[in-house]
Amino acid sequence: MQRKILIVDDEGSVRDLFQEIFTDRGYEVVAAEDGQKALEIARQTDLDVIFLDLKLFGMNGIELCRRIRKERPLSLIYAITGWAALFEIDECREAGFDDYFTKPLKIDTLYRAVEEAFEKIDRWRNRYGTGKPWNNS
Repeated sequence: MQRKILIVDDEGSVRDLFQEIFTDRGYEVVAAEDGQKALEIARQTDLDVIFLDLKLFGMNGIELCRRIRKERPLSLIYAITGWAALFEIDECREAGFDDYFTKPLKIDTLYRAVEEAFEKIDRWRNRYGTGKPWNNS
């Protein structure tokens, strides 16, 4: 099974960075530049790990997290931001983020987060069998 990561960021350079570093590690990376596109992808694609920029045009990352969380309650969702002072950690937790990372992004930290996320997902799958009871499809 291909392990997929969704990255949602309005900065093309950030999307390109995720594409490059995670593709090299064998992951499939799906990218979106805004919340609407991300919601479409989340509804149509089996995703377990999602990175959302908090400051997006249109729908911000907090609202996007809430909406994705309804579609994919057990996906691991991480906030990424260059504007940490604008968003309180309590609001991120309440919205359903599992963790957050500030820009500039540290590649080793991202690798570790993704590896740990998929280890957790593997434990869930082993516990519940090969099917994914949380998949709303």
